[in-house]
Amino acid sequence: MKAFETEAIRAQMERSHNLEHSAPIYMTSSFVFEDAEDMRASFSEEKERNIYSRYSNPNTSELIEKVAKMEGVEDGVAFASGMSAIYTTFAALLSSGDHIVSCRAVFGSTHTLYTQFFPKWGIEHSYFDPGDFNTLEAAITPRTKILYVESPTNPGVSVLDLKRLGEVAKKHHLLYIVDNCFATPYLQQPAQFGADLIIHSSTKLMDGQGRVLGGITVGTKELIRSIYLFARITGTALSPFNAWVLSKSLETLAVRVDRHCQNALELATRLEGHKNVSWVRYPFLPSHPQYELAKAQMKMGGSIVAFEIAGGLEKGRQFIDAIKLCSLSANLGDTRSIVTHPASTTHSKLSTAERLQVEITDGMIRLSVGLEHVDDMWDDLNQALNSL
Repeated sequence: MKAFETEAIRAQMERSHNLEHSAPIYMTSSFVFEDAEDMRASFSEEKERNIYSRYSNPNTSELIEKVAKMEGVEDGVAFASGMSAIYTTFAALLSSGDHIVSCRAVFGSTHTLYTQFFPKWGIEHSYFDPGDFNTLEAAITPRTKILYVESPTNPGVSVLDLKRLGEVAKKHHLLYIVDNCFATPYLQQPAQFGADLIIHSSTKLMDGQGRVLGGITVGTKELIRSIYLFARITGTALSPFNAWVLSKSLETLAVRVDRHCQNALELATRLEGHKNVSWVRYPFLPSHPQYELAKAQMKMGGSIVAFEIAGGLEKGRQFIDAIKLCSLSANLGDTRSIVTHPASTTHSKLSTAERLQVEITDGMIRLSVGLEHVDDMWDDLNQALNSL
């Protein structure tokens, strides 16, 4: 197998008769048949070919092939967004009466699926705390079908022991699904630790420039087949144009993530020494509670830094208002650095106690570190902290 960086660039669809160097965009809703027999065989699935872009398209197929190779798995399905990937994966594999055991710290929309939508269909969930395997074992019931985790988590960047989780899933015969969005396959490959399926919001670091929405689930052929058939009928397909953009973006994923991680570690180190910062959380910072684990299962620490401003909710809002260079946005994984204050925005509907359960304090700031010069980013963060 070729190196990660080489596969990201050289794994592409076959050239057409035009012998293009870069893959073209196949902006077509459907594909034609040669004759009646070709049409019959295609719909009977006796031959693999593109029929309709809701089913497959050369651009989405190229993207899937690249990500599957990066993650070291067999196959995948591409979706219109990261949440589309999460919802469709769950919906395709679960039935009424099934149960999910999930890490408590998950993306807010995933939490909403668990609490507001799945109960309508008789699907229940239980949470376990990221480092507490006793609560994990206690949460598993005879009806549990899926073990689902994020690592690192959003927004507190806790790191979960993926190998040990894989052992628990195997012991209880659970489907083991990992959201690998924060790390990307460049920094960790959950399949090495036993994950059956890996999910990405490719809107984030995979695109890396805040341009398009996309999501992808990759894993074993058997599971992917079930997810694909459900996606094909329910219409959660990724557009050919977005697939083309994402496939091109993967060619630079390694060099971009290298710089994201270098900048993030430097800023985390500087933040840790500021008088108005109570604590800093970054996986490759020695003070991180799971530092040794992060070093063991990740290549670098990722692009997200979480830190707490002394003074709580009001000081957090003041810090946001004092920012000049960094963007105030709900996205992450962009070339542009982004700051958010979860307690007053994305998680404001939760009580203080509920936020603390998912590691969100009133003064927490989530910093998505971009590709600007690290000194310019620091100057902005430092002046905003000094203004408090």
